[in-house]
Amino acid sequence: MSDSPDLVESRSPDGHVWNLRLWRAAGGTHALVWLPALGVPAAKYDAFAAALGRRGVSVVVHEWRGTGSSSLRPSRGSDWGYRELIERDIPASIAAAQGHLPGKRWILGGHSLGGQLAAMSLAMTPEQAEALLLIATGVPAARHFPGTRALGVRLFAHALAPLTRLLGSFPGHRLNWAGHEAGQVMRDWASTVTSGHYRQLQTLPGIDAKLRALQQPALGLRFSDDWLVPANSMSDLLGRIGSTVHESSCLDEAALGARPDHFRWMRQPDAVADATVAWLARHVP
Repeated sequence: MSDSPDLVESRSPDGHVWNLRLWRAAGGTHALVWLPALGVPAAKYDAFAAALGRRGVSVVVHEWRGTGSSSLRPSRGSDWGYRELIERDIPASIAAAQGHLPGKRWILGGHSLGGQLAAMSLAMTPEQAEALLLIATGVPAARHFPGTRALGVRLFAHALAPLTRLLGSFPGHRLNWAGHEAGQVMRDWASTVTSGHYRQLQTLPGIDAKLRALQQPALGLRFSDDWLVPANSMSDLLGRIGSTVHESSCLDEAALGARPDHFRWMRQPDAVADATVAWLARHVP
């Protein structure tokens, strides 16, 4: 395995262009298409991809529309939501990945919002992958947060619709939360926070029923100090997936070797990579 990834151009039907980061493992039958967290460039997952590559799993890291190598940036005249990401960009990345790594057994996975969108994408097109890997992700319903934090999350979500319509996008790069994001992406996220349901996503009709029909095995990993993903949040997402072959685990500081929060695992990913490979051996042998 090389010390750096191949950059593979991918293009959606509407002309959006971005680079995938493709890490080829020496040998191995499995390959993972990985969807980043909201506002996180693909390159931030190089350590995780390399760790899996050393364990025989090839990894292709997607780049979100509007982030990193993407040819687009959000603005009043350039907006998109979950529908464009799920129906256009993710399938294009999967097709490009499979073209460069033929004959692999494919897993689709993601971190945070990427995990939610991985689950929804697989539900919409189940033939994309044989299994689902969910790290630090879940249904971000306000009710899953404890005490006054639930109120704060709900108020923030309610503010997103008028804020993004006023500004034309979400200025997360100025607020030190997420990045510069498309307004409709944030409004889609907010609708799940306030309602607790994906059926509020009018651009993805029938998504709840399609999640219930999904039969691929799923692994959920969360971290003990990750306030962004309470235990109930991940359990909620796994519970919406039809397959009964679910595993979930919570890694603490002793297991991770680092502070077990939402992002620190990306720098020290060996425990996550070990758990992933062990799970693949059990359920996608």
